[in-house]
Amino acid sequence: MKRILPLLFVLAMTLVLAACSNTDETEPNISQSFLSEDREVSNETQSTEDSDSTQQMEDSNMNETKILVAYFSRPGENYSVGYIEKGNTHIVADMIAEQTGGDIFEIRTVTPYPDDYDECVEIAEQEQNENARPELDESVGDMKNYDVVFLGYPNWWGDMPMAVYTFLESYDFSGKTIVPFCTHEGSGLSSTESSIAEICSDAEVLEGLAIRGSVAQNSQEEAKEAVVSWLSEAGFLGGDSSSTER
Repeated sequence: MKRILPLLFVLAMTLVLAACSNTDETEPNISQSFLSEDREVSNETQSTEDSDSTQQMEDSNMNETKILVAYFSRPGENYSVGYIEKGNTHIVADMIAEQTGGDIFEIRTVTPYPDDYDECVEIAEQEQNENARPELDESVGDMKNYDVVFLGYPNWWGDMPMAVYTFLESYDFSGKTIVPFCTHEGSGLSSTESSIAEICSDAEVLEGLAIRGSVAQNSQEEAKEAVVSWLSEAGFLGGDSSSTER
């Protein structure tokens, strides 16, 4: 009997050790599994935080950018749209100011242009031939504070109205960004972007937007869609050569 007991004890211990060995082989390392998942969650969280931080920095920089929307526009009798109380370019300028939160400034001449379309065409042609610089009735008092200037104008005789040249030559645009936009009825921006870049050689001139005056006046939802798309692409969410404003 004394010999049997030790044998039974040895047999029991052998079975216990075998069971423990099987358990170690089949059961997963739960602690290691959780640690791995924690690392994955931590990496995802860090990636999200980095993305949010980048977006916040971009939004902050955009909020700190001081924007001016300066425009020249003419009501009265206009090509294709008849007599209007609010100029085509004025309409687009208001859309840009609304979307960007920029300040708005109207470029006006001391001597207003006539309401009659044909008379205005003649004066615009004469001013262009003489390379005139019409006197403006008001100035931007704090131009130095603006980082971005949206510059709007109608296409007159394939060019900017000469009053816009007066405006451009009245300030120092060094280090600023100029973003042109115009209304027309077929000739688009013509060569006005390069003209602006030549005058303001120390400024960055971005790709401009051209909208038909008839669209700005009569299809404003379509015009707004074009403005929003253009501003978004630019990172701001922002004719006939013998005629005047289109």
